[in-house]
Amino acid sequence: MTSSQEPPIRKSVPDRTSFTARDSVEDIWKGLGLPPEPLQALDLTGSGPGLPSSFKIADLAQASIGLSGLLAAHIHALRTSTPTPKVTVPREHAVIEFKSERLYTLAGQPASTAWGPLSGLHKTSDGHVRVHDGFPHHSAKAKALLGCKPDADRAAVSAAIAPWRAVDLETAAFNAGAVIAALRTPAQWDVLPQARAVADFPIRLRRIDGEARPVPVPVSVPPPGLPPALRTAVTDKALRGLRVLELSRVIAAPLAGKTLAAHGADVLWVTSPTLPDLPPIDREFGRGKRTVQLDLATETGAHELARLLDDAHVFIQGFRPGSVAARGFSAAALAARRARSNGSGSGRGIICANFSAYGRAGPWADRRGFDSLVQTCSGMNESEALHFGAGEAGRATACQVLDHAGGYFLAAGVMAAVCRQAEEGGSWEVDVSLAGVMKYLRSLGQYDGRSGFDGVPDYQGPGDVPEEYLETRETGFGEMRFVRHAACIEGVEVGWDVMVKPLGEDEKRWL
Repeated sequence: MTSSQEPPIRKSVPDRTSFTARDSVEDIWKGLGLPPEPLQALDLTGSGPGLPSSFKIADLAQASIGLSGLLAAHIHALRTSTPTPKVTVPREHAVIEFKSERLYTLAGQPASTAWGPLSGLHKTSDGHVRVHDGFPHHSAKAKALLGCKPDADRAAVSAAIAPWRAVDLETAAFNAGAVIAALRTPAQWDVLPQARAVADFPIRLRRIDGEARPVPVPVSVPPPGLPPALRTAVTDKALRGLRVLELSRVIAAPLAGKTLAAHGADVLWVTSPTLPDLPPIDREFGRGKRTVQLDLATETGAHELARLLDDAHVFIQGFRPGSVAARGFSAAALAARRARSNGSGSGRGIICANFSAYGRAGPWADRRGFDSLVQTCSGMNESEALHFGAGEAGRATACQVLDHAGGYFLAAGVMAAVCRQAEEGGSWEVDVSLAGVMKYLRSLGQYDGRSGFDGVPDYQGPGDVPEEYLETRETGFGEMRFVRHAACIEGVEVGWDVMVKPLGEDEKRWL
């Protein structure tokens, strides 16, 4: 694949129903323009559905984690001029990690699994909608749209929703800044222009300038006191020395940063002081990162972000398309800024990684969205309920499968860009969306009837997780027992150096 090429967007979705997890890794690996030899180092062990669902969640879990782990191993091999070390991803461990935010304990207390009081399905005049109220402003905007009082409870909100047509409320919510999705069947989703606009390849990787020359994979600076004979790049972890600035909240984009941190990247997580802490999620997906707060609505905050970006190798952002770009931080603007700072173009470009709900194309490209809403509007919930056979209007999957797979795909896209950049130079852009992950998952097919549910174990709490998959560390909130990363790289450390702490606690600088 040349530097100007992108993974092909095919007119019809390929039939991947016979794919194994390994087939998916090979398919995506080759589509990213990577050399085939490292694929021999991947060992995906185990079998079975993995989690109770009609969808092939275990295949996607093992494939997405395996893809990201293999890319980390490939980068390690590039840095050390050695063969790609063996990467092992057990199937059971992968599906458990797809539920990690529900399976940790902190200061002896299990993670909270409760959603906001308005979250879930509500009946409309012609069907159902799902409401998301993860942040207080989501709840406030939904209530304002529906004409409810600020202190309205779930019953009052449901009563206000009941006269609406589902699609009308979905559209009105988008225009009002609320987050509500209509429950559809897969067939109803497939005829929408947005469904046709979503690419069938889950990771979009493209070069966005041609100025910079090839540069080595970033390495860390050896400690000053190290003896001269040992003053070589620190390669205990695959990504040691890679600087990642992450601007995100909730699950998918933070999971990408957490994954890169597990492989040694210095991840600086930027959150806004105007958004509240989300303890159940932030405790899990803040692991491995240093944390700072910047208000980009202020001149000082925007200046601080630009200063940090000048020395970053990677910029991850997980907000609604256009919102960060409108503040002057689009991929094109950052690539141009980097090219100017390089002068002759001999320095390193930047890698910009974006996570969105519905992708970069189509009439819904600028819509807000979350895993649960994409599952609802795309027909996944309706199909899951139909397969389960209990008469429900819609049924959520056993985990936030789109968030988790999307996070690993975004991390994999970043690492693929590091590899391509080392070979070709330039600045690169990576795009992953919830809808794109959904489309890929659907292309893998579903289990017949209830066969994906019957007799398949689930992991409801920490007590259901085998001991070998858990680790215990001290954090800024007390002792935390959490799920270890499922990808193991032979001879290379994998895991988190930094433990979770209150938001904004670190200095605004690179290590």
